[in-house]
This record gives sequence, C-alpha cells and structure tokens, in this order.
Amino acid sequence: MSRLFPKCTRCQTSHFIAFLKHAHYVCSKCGCHLRLDAPNRVKMLCDKKSFKPFDEDMKSEDPLGFPNYKEKIQQSMEDTKLNEAIVTGICTIKGYPTTFGVMDSNFIMASMGSVVGEKVTRMLEYSLENHIPAVILISSGGARMHEGILSLMQMAKTSAAVKRLNDNGLPLFTVLSDPTTGGVTASYAMLGNVIIAEPEALIGFAGPRVIEQTIGQKLPSGFQRSEFLLEHGMLDMVVERKQLRSVLATLLAIHAKRAYAGREV
Repeated sequence: MSRLFPKCTRCQTSHFIAFLKHAHYVCSKCGCHLRLDAPNRVKMLCDKKSFKPFDEDMKSEDPLGFPNYKEKIQQSMEDTKLNEAIVTGICTIKGYPTTFGVMDSNFIMASMGSVVGEKVTRMLEYSLENHIPAVILISSGGARMHEGILSLMQMAKTSAAVKRLNDNGLPLFTVLSDPTTGGVTASYAMLGNVIIAEPEALIGFAGPRVIEQTIGQKLPSGFQRSEFLLEHGMLDMVVERKQLRSVLATLLAIHAKRAYAGREV
C-alpha cells in the first residue's frame, strides 16, 4: 500500500495521506472507517501531551513453546514499534482525567494473551485506586491461541477487574472498532457501562462464516455489524470517528458531575 496515497480497503479509492489524516482516516467516498494504529488513536482522542503510558516494557513469553510464536512476536514488535497489542496509560480528554487503553490490530491482530490481559487489569486497578473512569478502544481477533488456556484465563481476570470497578461506582466506557471478536468480545468489550461502536464495525464472538456453517442457515443482511447490534439492543450508540472525542468527553463530564454530587451529599 502506498504511504503517500493509501487506498480505502472497501472501495479502493486512493486518498492523499494529508487529507486522509484530516478526515480521521475515514474514506470520503464510501465512509469506511479505516483501521487505525494505537499511536494515531492516542493523538486523535487524548489532550495534547497528556498521555502517560503504563507498563511499556511488558512483553509476551512463549509458555507453551508454540511453533513460530516467538518469531511472530518479534516481527510484530518490529512492525508496530510496540511491545504488545495494547497501549495503556492515563490521560485527559478535554480536561477530564481517565485511564486509557487502545488495542492495535497490527500486533498479531490485537489478540489477547497474558500480557494484554494483565495490562488491561492493571489499568482498571489504577482507575480503582485513583477514583477515575476508564476508556478502552477495542479492536481484536479474540483470545491468543498461541498461549492456550492462559489466554482464556484473561477473560475471567479482566471481567473481575471490571466488576471491582463498577462495585465502587466507577465506569468503564468501551469503544468497539472493526473487528471486535472472540474472547475480547466475550469479556471486557461488552462489559462497558456505555458501549460505543464505530460505524459498520464487525462485532461478535464467532465469525459469520463459522456461524453459517454451524447452523446451516443464511445470516441476515448486516449481521454482526454495529448498526445491526444497535438495533437489537447490544450497543448503546454508534458514533462516527470525528465525533468520538466529544462523545467520550461528554460521558466523562457526566461522571465527574455525578461524582462531585455524591461527595456533596
């Protein structure tokens, strides 16, 4: 793909990179929300120079000796300049403090292994200890099969961390982008107090092809896309990327006012 004139992955329209950045990486012809890496998400949503990362040095091991897993990790680290598939930290969004996590699908499809689960859990625990809400932008292929049962354990661990956060009156806001699937969908992605999705994002547990093969039926048009899930009550809102920062700031402001009112009482 040309770095100066990247193409839309849906309609194949070429865009001058400067114009595409200005449009938040949304195709001007078909409206496709192109996949974004973690550094661009941080720049787009966090207040300038406010993001302070957590646990940058954490790296995955190879607990099962899975064939070529070490090589895949190393290649992803070189390609993304990240040590894992999620970046976590603390920032402000229009002045409102929050912990902030963003998954990068360029790193082994942002699959959730032990390090991803641990970083999410630590981020939520930081929110709990410092009495601030949490925001996670999600894009994932699910649990990381290279780590077997250890990756599946992260579903329970992250879900328990969300429960502790909620028990103490602190919200988690999740933003689901294309794709959000597998064990991440089945854990913290769908446990947000407010669940937001970008337009036409693929969201589900198993993929549509697997479901069709399993049930032997043709799925409805738009099945597992954001708009379909919103219509069937599984999401709270679908938000275009250019509006996402304002929507998150509004949710954080609402929480801040409620928290202040609670202290006054």
